[in-house]
Amino acid sequence: MSGPRLKLHWQILIALVLAVLAGSLSGRTGGLLGVSFYAVYEFLGTLFMNALKMLIVPLIMASIVSGVAGIGQGGALGRLGGKTLLYYATTSLMAILIGLLLVNLVQPGVVDGQPARDLIGLSEDSSEVAARVEGKGAADVVEIFLRMVPPNIVAAAAEGQMLGLIFFSLLFGYFLTRIGEPHAETLYSFWQGTFEVMMRITDWVMRFAPLGVFALVAKVVASTGLAAFQPLLVFFFTTLAALAVHFLIVLPLLLVLVARVNPLRHYRAMAPALLTAFSTASSSATLPITLDCVEKNAGVSNRTTSFVLPLGATVNMDGTALYECVAAMFIAQAYGLELGFAEQFLIVLVALLTSIGVAGIPAASLVAITIILAAIGLPAEAVGLILAVDRVLDMCRTSVNVFSDSCGAVIIGRLEGERGILRGEVVGG
Repeated sequence: MSGPRLKLHWQILIALVLAVLAGSLSGRTGGLLGVSFYAVYEFLGTLFMNALKMLIVPLIMASIVSGVAGIGQGGALGRLGGKTLLYYATTSLMAILIGLLLVNLVQPGVVDGQPARDLIGLSEDSSEVAARVEGKGAADVVEIFLRMVPPNIVAAAAEGQMLGLIFFSLLFGYFLTRIGEPHAETLYSFWQGTFEVMMRITDWVMRFAPLGVFALVAKVVASTGLAAFQPLLVFFFTTLAALAVHFLIVLPLLLVLVARVNPLRHYRAMAPALLTAFSTASSSATLPITLDCVEKNAGVSNRTTSFVLPLGATVNMDGTALYECVAAMFIAQAYGLELGFAEQFLIVLVALLTSIGVAGIPAASLVAITIILAAIGLPAEAVGLILAVDRVLDMCRTSVNVFSDSCGAVIIGRLEGERGILRGEVVGG
């Protein structure tokens, strides 16, 4: 008889503590029977990162196609769709700009006036990185839009060009609702089934997350010592502060000004879903509870919630977009790079577009961050390091994602003329 299984986030926290101890004790030279501990850390860390990247193409395609097709089957992709997408784009952009403002003010990648690159253990030479980033600007923004329409979708998937994949998936899902039976039902069942399978595989891969985190963090500690965590703590609190501003100020203000409802009532209505989102770090897993809370506690109609919330779980990732932006800026600062307006605009644009394609599962945003880094010419290796503080930030940003979805349902419900939302209490009206 086995006892109750330890929650994943506790497993990861234990793995972090053990990684710090193991990395400190082994260093780069420690080994056993001729096998270097450092080589073992490197192997396991790379294996885990590869497993995460392996999931991303089928997961993004299946979640977007099945989500858009499911919503479109009711023929509701007109007025309701326009309002929903406008809300999601606006709140995601607001979140990214909050993150960009704070990361520029705090400068978490700079320690005592010096870039944190050596402290963090980034191996690539700063001058090489600067050469790649230099000249990134308007032409690269145009290139982003060109990559949205890839000439070969299979090649785009193979090369990890997620933007083209997202655009194709949105089109595929939309036009899936425009064909007749029996083909429509067959295709929809296929993509829905693929999504379910990918979620199962993801759950299985995430069981190895403690081992992957242990290896990635132990490798950093072994090569750089505990000094690596000083800049990470500043990065952690910068991201947390930006998420708090969006969660406690921006979204409640939208509820008051646009929906004319009391945000405190909405916090209470959403408490079960927010706690579930925080503990699972998965907006997809939280979706059934989010639907229940928004319908039963907040009083939004099923017509609105069944459209807005499933789409939100796929495309509305305010917290994730904010996190991606702060992480990319943090890595750039750690290399001592001064990013101008054009480069920062590129980060904002790519964070906005990639957040649409990030599946609502733990740690999926790590892959999206590598897309942003590639877009501005930065190395992806530092993503492994961010895992040291990623789990707690993942839990926080997932709660922000879910709360933003629920605010969208309330706001759109009110704009559609629903009167019973949050008991119809109107602020100042």
